[in-house]
Parts: sequence; C-alpha cells; structure tokens
Amino acid sequence: MNKFLRITFLSVFFLSCSSDLDFEQVNDLKLEPIAVANLAAFDIKANQFVVGGVEQSLVGDVMDFDVFSDVDFSKNLSRVDLFFEFNNTINRAYNVNFYLLDDNNSKLYTIPFFVPANSGSPIVISKTEIFENTKLDILIKTKKVAFVITMLPGTPLTDASVGNLKMRSSATIYFLGQ
Repeated sequence: MNKFLRITFLSVFFLSCSSDLDFEQVNDLKLEPIAVANLAAFDIKANQFVVGGVEQSLVGDVMDFDVFSDVDFSKNLSRVDLFFEFNNTINRAYNVNFYLLDDNNSKLYTIPFFVPANSGSPIVISKTEIFENTKLDILIKTKKVAFVITMLPGTPLTDASVGNLKMRSSATIYFLGQ
C-alpha cells in the first residue's frame, strides 16, 4: 500500500497542463504613463475678508504657471484633468473663477465655481475639468493662473467671524503611449 501511494504521489508531479503561449503579444504592448501632482491650495479664514474693519468682497492672486514650456513634455501629452475641491465653513456664498492666462495676462480659459454658504454643516464642492484636443492646446499656452474670489451678499463679516474657505487642487497628466 505504501509503495502504491508513493507512485501515485510522484505521478502527480509529472502531470501538468499547458497551453501555447503567445509571446507576440509583447509587440502590442503600449505603455501610457500617468502622473498626478498637486496644483494649488488656499485656506482663507473668514476674518481675512475684513481689512481695517471693512469687508473685502473681492480677493485674488496671480501665479506663474510655466509648466508646459518644455516642448518634449508638451508634445507627449494626451490629456490633463484638473481637479478642484472647495470646503466652505463660512456663512457666505462665493463665486470663484480660476483663469488660465497667457504672458500678457490675457484670459485664455475660465473655470467658474459657485460655493454655497455654510448653513450648519460644511459645504464641499468638487469639480474636474478635462483638457484634451483643442482644450489641451489652450492649457499648453498657459503661462500664469489666477484665482479671483467674489464674496456674495449676506451677513456681514467682522474681525470676529469664524470659518474658512479652503481649496485644494491637483492635476492628473496622461502621456501618449510609447
């Protein structure tokens, strides 16, 4: 009986299943790299909208954004997704415009956002803007970006007002396959 079990056990090792492997599939392999990077962020406290006791309904900032000036980098792009998320804990609504600008500060493209007022629980708004084809060409021409925040009418803010308007953003960059 012991001899029979040994023979059966060893015979299992010599049995196998196989199929034809197609190594030609490697010729169809197309690598399409993707990169994710932080874009911009801000955290504005409610009382920062008040300067010298006077409410400021409009704030903004312009930043250099010469990311796509490298020709080799730009010609290998297939798509760029810009993701934005706003978190509002202030009892005021806001319009936020994100502008793509050229060297002369001329607007190439605008991404608008409406951020509702906080009414007890934080407001979170998110949006993804996709750039491909003709829109990707606009993004490649961008040399500066600007955020313009307009506070909409509501309960006046003071130096003692609480809450924050936060924004974070990222870019997902898709490259052409090699």
